[in-house]
Amino acid sequence: MPSGPGRDKAVPAEESLEELAELAASAGAQIAEKVFQTRPAPDAATLVGHGKVDEIAAAVASSGAGVVIFDHDLSPTQQRNLEKAIDAKVIDRTQLILDIFASRARTREGRLQVELAQLNYLLPRLSGHGVEMSRLGGGIGTRGPGETQLETDRRRIARRIKKIADALEGVRAGRALHRQRRSAVPLATLALAGYTNAGKSTLFNRLTQAGVAVDARMFATLDPTVRPLILPSRRRVLVSDTVGFIRNLPTTLIKAFRATLEEVTEAALVLHVVDASSPSAAEHTAHVLQVLAEIGAAQIPQILILNKMDRLPPEARGHSNARGVAISALTGAGIDQLLAAIDEALPLDPIVRATFRLSAGDGASMALLHEFGQVLETRYCGEYCELEAEIPESLQRRVENIVGKSAPRIPKVP
Repeated sequence: MPSGPGRDKAVPAEESLEELAELAASAGAQIAEKVFQTRPAPDAATLVGHGKVDEIAAAVASSGAGVVIFDHDLSPTQQRNLEKAIDAKVIDRTQLILDIFASRARTREGRLQVELAQLNYLLPRLSGHGVEMSRLGGGIGTRGPGETQLETDRRRIARRIKKIADALEGVRAGRALHRQRRSAVPLATLALAGYTNAGKSTLFNRLTQAGVAVDARMFATLDPTVRPLILPSRRRVLVSDTVGFIRNLPTTLIKAFRATLEEVTEAALVLHVVDASSPSAAEHTAHVLQVLAEIGAAQIPQILILNKMDRLPPEARGHSNARGVAISALTGAGIDQLLAAIDEALPLDPIVRATFRLSAGDGASMALLHEFGQVLETRYCGEYCELEAEIPESLQRRVENIVGKSAPRIPKVP
């Protein structure tokens, strides 16, 4: 598993190579051997130079490996030259991540996003193989050998890219509509964000009892899920689980998952989950902050959550502090402190008790009260329905505006 010159100068190459091995294992590969090289500049033809290519070819032959993965983006020419010299399939880090995403996407949106990223990656890497890639054209105006198969493939892929992009725009519009409907009811959304395998899904299940699949492999969760959460103040909020970040996340993936990542940009609060037991926790935190800035979410308030404290020795375990909230999503330790921190960070929206007199046919207002509050008593009086409920103050104002137009009000219960 050779590593070319690292793209991120701040990350030690050995650490980046270890992460690549973890990614490969997540994709189902068994690591046969790791090869590391330091050179002043990448080789234009093979990235690593002819001597290192011979060494890799010998390692592939002796181990029987079927795939060689480079921890560096390969140009189409480099990839072709390496496959020819090594006599094995050669992929780079981006292609590996795309393969993992393709195997994990479950929803139609997720599959479309992954396919778009794969096609954008594949398009510049198409190459012809001489006369066999050409076909004779037919009809008036055809000259020479006609249109090559390569040109046909490129045009077909370009059409497919446009079709997927249009479909994702529809998804994006649908998400915007859902967010608009959610914002019509004063209900804050919390977005879980963090480095891949930081424990976001475990925390999501702990907070919301959602039953989302938890897996130790990287990028186990791709499809976003939104679930309600009741805070200690009895306010109801929504929690959204998002795809994990990683250093050098391929640009094609960031663009393809724009619709999903917009859930983060629209959140009232970002819950930034960090694996506190990882020796690279500081670097992972920095990379997540970088991606949040790239997608326009840097200004959203954040709570830093130091997860997996159960993996640390007892003397290293802490409690909530200025840097963040220490928890273990697996055992539940620190969850009460986290909920209190969320309550404190969110804009104040206290629970009030009120009585409304609604028209018997005003099902929309009744549904709002039942869904986002606690209805204590319901009484029917002719054409009207009286409901006594405990609801967020912001929802009270919204329902009052509706009731004022549809039916007389009766005084609130003291």
